[in-house]
Amino acid sequence: MLGPAVLGLSLWALLHPGTGAPLCLSQQLRMKGDYMLGGLFPLGEAEEAGIRSRTRPSSPVCTRFSSNGLLWALAMKMAVEEINNKSDLLPGLRLGYDLFDTCSEPVVAMKPSLMFLARADSRDIAAYCNYTQYQPRVLAVIGPHSSELALVTGKFFSFFLMPQVSYGASMELLSARETFPSFFRTVPSDRVQLTAAAELLQQFGWNWVAALGSDDEYGRQGLSIFSALAAARGICIAHEGLVPLPRADDLRLGKVQDVLHQVNQSNVQVVLLFASVHAAHALFNYSISSRLSPKVWVASEAWLTSDLVMGLPGMAQVGTVLGFLQRGAQLHEFSQYVKTHLALAADPAFCATLGKREQVLEEDVVGQRCPQCDCITLQNVSAGLNHHQTFSVYAAVYSVAQALHNTLQCNASGCPTQDPVKPWQLLENMYNLTFHAGGLTLRFNSSGNVDMEYDLKLWVWQGSVPKLHNVGRFNGSLWTEHLKIRWHTLDNQKPVSQCSQQCQEGQVRRVKGFHSCCYDCVDCKAGSYRHSPDDLACTFCRQDEWSPERSTRCFRRRYRFLAWGEPAVLLLLLLLSLALGLVLAALGLFIRHRDSPLVQASGGPLACFGLVCLGLVCLSVLLFPGQPSPARCLAQQPLSHLPLTGCLSTLFLQAAEIFVESELPLSWADRLSGCLRGPWAWLVVLLAMLVEAALCTWYLVAFPPEVVTDWRMLPKEALVHCRTRSWVSFGLAHATNATLAFLCFLGTFLVQSQPGRYNRARGLTFAMLAYFITWVSFVPLLANVQVVFRPAVHMGALLLCVLGILAAFHLPRCYQLMQQPGLNTPEFFLGGGPGDAQGRNDGDTGNQGKHE
Repeated sequence: MLGPAVLGLSLWALLHPGTGAPLCLSQQLRMKGDYMLGGLFPLGEAEEAGIRSRTRPSSPVCTRFSSNGLLWALAMKMAVEEINNKSDLLPGLRLGYDLFDTCSEPVVAMKPSLMFLARADSRDIAAYCNYTQYQPRVLAVIGPHSSELALVTGKFFSFFLMPQVSYGASMELLSARETFPSFFRTVPSDRVQLTAAAELLQQFGWNWVAALGSDDEYGRQGLSIFSALAAARGICIAHEGLVPLPRADDLRLGKVQDVLHQVNQSNVQVVLLFASVHAAHALFNYSISSRLSPKVWVASEAWLTSDLVMGLPGMAQVGTVLGFLQRGAQLHEFSQYVKTHLALAADPAFCATLGKREQVLEEDVVGQRCPQCDCITLQNVSAGLNHHQTFSVYAAVYSVAQALHNTLQCNASGCPTQDPVKPWQLLENMYNLTFHAGGLTLRFNSSGNVDMEYDLKLWVWQGSVPKLHNVGRFNGSLWTEHLKIRWHTLDNQKPVSQCSQQCQEGQVRRVKGFHSCCYDCVDCKAGSYRHSPDDLACTFCRQDEWSPERSTRCFRRRYRFLAWGEPAVLLLLLLLSLALGLVLAALGLFIRHRDSPLVQASGGPLACFGLVCLGLVCLSVLLFPGQPSPARCLAQQPLSHLPLTGCLSTLFLQAAEIFVESELPLSWADRLSGCLRGPWAWLVVLLAMLVEAALCTWYLVAFPPEVVTDWRMLPKEALVHCRTRSWVSFGLAHATNATLAFLCFLGTFLVQSQPGRYNRARGLTFAMLAYFITWVSFVPLLANVQVVFRPAVHMGALLLCVLGILAAFHLPRCYQLMQQPGLNTPEFFLGGGPGDAQGRNDGDTGNQGKHE
């Protein structure tokens, strides 16, 4: 505990370094303990010229100072001191540490790595067949900070199975247990970070991006992972390139220029830059000098917080910078710890005790540790006090301490195991280790990684250096605060980075060229739809569904048939009522006046039978509307044609009788007239109906109509109708009726009426004309009308045929029965008077004269 006077003096010296001696921070990077931990931190940075121009295996000189590296080293120091001051983790034992500078260079990091593997109190590494009993200087290593260094040291330490816990190396390759069996890290792998980046692009609708990486293992593997993640999310990479690491030669500079030129040519507004610090620095340095257009830069964790990149002059001109940083616990006591130790380092008395107490064995090999650290002030390091990787260092120390606790089987009273722990023994307890640090519970998975959340950070410029503002979070799924993001555009609108605009509803993409994100929008036609916005082809609706043009879904087809409630059906039913009413009225009159000459001249019972048949024809019309069924389809034609045959056969008998009486000699007429009346007439009717029944039976057996559902006839409905399988057989079913009608017409057309008698032939002639006009018009109408209305055409033809026969033949007789009863005499209708006989004789004489 420092006295108030000493602490005040030290703080004054720290804030005014020009007035006192240098600090002694470099002497506080080593502390002895029962178990030593090695530390690799980027305390300084080597000059590029010195590293690249080495011709001998000499040590480079690290001149530039890295404040973050020093703070991470102090975080390890604080964690070790906390553990030593606790009584629950390693009671009775003390951890020590030995911290070295890596200069962010593999060639520099190798020397301290060799020192860690030397025997205790020695700097020699002996060659053995078996290193099981070998006890190196340190039990485990914390660091290094970058994947580039970890790829080198990881294999080296894995040979000796020495646990190594990195606080910043995130390459996915380091998760390979076969290659790096002793490597662990307190940061997630790059795959998690790149998954978050892909989610970010997808959420903002950026599917046309450039992907750049540094020309090293870190950048190449990052681009490989991102390419797979982007392809799975429909994100197209317009240009993928590698940024060469900085060199002095012009060739490398030309490659940087080529990369940026290709990015600009691809017309992307978003660039993913997964690169190391030096590659990012080189890229932005040229971008700023060339005044390239601003873009959205999605940064990797490696350069997002880099002072080297952030402090580049003109960096505010590059556009919007977004990136992900892991979220750890806040170490609130760390700031005070740093201030206290900087104050101690400014106290000459304290520094004098360090010099006496610590005789560093390897200083003649590695030189003085971080001489730059002795010339800093609190102001130099204050910006990095809340750096996200500080917690990762802190957690790495606690993971090793917890593993050592488990290995030594420590409890509240102490650690029973007294034998020194070898690195490989500690490693056994590192796998799947659960430990606590800063109030968080962490766990190494089978690959040596920990699962931690990421914060989405935005660079917000305040002065010459940007501040990191939190604008989102990723913990397996991305959540962003869109309103907090300040874009580089003039109107602060989110930039658009798409090769083609989003297709509208009901349109699919027709890809142009090699990229799936460059496309034309094509409308989905009727009967198809767009299933999802990323579809490249329209999906056809099922057979029982329909869709309009440019649809995003299908609709269920409803069944369509000639329904009872349709206007056409209602009109036909009204016509049916009229026809049936007239038939019943005529039938009633004929039955009432059945013994009258008019009814007898019209056929008597046969006329009543004909009217009954016409009524049945009217009723058969009811088979056509409504939903078709197999029974309906089979019954329609027979039940409509057979009654019509019965009616026409009675009219045929009337026509035959008129022809016989008018055109044949009296002797023949008397004989034939008897055959056209009485039982023989009924036999003719029966014979005609049997012929029609035979034709209908053949039609139903050979070519039965069937109920079919046509899914394509109508755009929105499924048409249910009775399908005629053979139009020839359908026509033959009408043959009997057509023949009877034709014979009726022939028998009455040329017959001359006799004076003083009722002209029966005229009514039959017009009745048959009505029949022929109806059915001749029926054929072209049926052929051209929509299938759904064909039943209505059948109904109309039957009803018009009935009304034609009624109007031409039966209704005039009904009129005479009601309005002209005086003419209802045998002489007028039956020809039984003297005038009739005289007329017939005159006719016979005239016929004989012709023959003579």
